[in-house]
Amino acid sequence: MDVPADRLARFLALLTPAALLGGAYVSEYGFGLFPCEMCWWQRYAHFAALAFSLGAILRPRTTALVYLAAAAVGVSGLIGGYHAGVEYGWWEGVTACTAIPGASGGDPLEAILNAPLVRCDVAPWSLFGISLAGWNFVISVGTALGIAYLLRKRKRARA
Repeated sequence: MDVPADRLARFLALLTPAALLGGAYVSEYGFGLFPCEMCWWQRYAHFAALAFSLGAILRPRTTALVYLAAAAVGVSGLIGGYHAGVEYGWWEGVTACTAIPGASGGDPLEAILNAPLVRCDVAPWSLFGISLAGWNFVISVGTALGIAYLLRKRKRARA
């Protein structure tokens, strides 16, 4: 039995990481906002969430994959919250946090020497005073909690 809460949970588990990764890549390739190391950590968790949610769609009778997708989305959000705290100067980051974007193709040494350094403790963009990492925290943690709520609602509807 596929209840509406179950379908919505699966949809959110797929749509949220896809949209946030899409936004990250548009920011990177469209606007030149290259990711730092902690930005990549957030992306890795969203990639895992996509894999789990695609598996959940292919196996609709399995809710464990939806829970795993929600957990991965939540982990990305928590990393985003930690990253935002580093950007706002609330605490120090764990690494020197630099990345070399576009180091492939052409002369590797020239690409390395001319590549911009991307620091984790500087927010390159913000909206309403909230950085991209902060928005990832708000959206991802909220979605992860929403998916968990929907799955609990689904479980109660079956009982």
